[in-house]
Amino acid sequence: MAAIIITKDNFNEIKDGEKRVLLDFYAAWCGPCRMLAPIIEQIAEENPEFTVGKINVDEEPELANAFGVTSIPSLFVLEKGEIIAQSMGAKPKEQILKMLKG
Repeated sequence: MAAIIITKDNFNEIKDGEKRVLLDFYAAWCGPCRMLAPIIEQIAEENPEFTVGKINVDEEPELANAFGVTSIPSLFVLEKGEIIAQSMGAKPKEQILKMLKG
């Protein structure tokens, strides 16, 4: 399944779902974000046991503020609505999977 575009309108249903969630905070103009994008899509496609979502910080500043995002890309892993892991900057796929799988 492809990564889901998350907005403030669908965030709560994603956050409160049964699956562990990977959130990718990004912006279209961000070089490292563009480098990370295909990796995030691969993770979404290869790991249906997780929900993978992308949040554009320019379009969803309220969500970015709620998570205290000060640098992009920023990745957060949620379980039952709680942040259990987070990371800033582009990371290799293996590190993201390790963070996601705990």
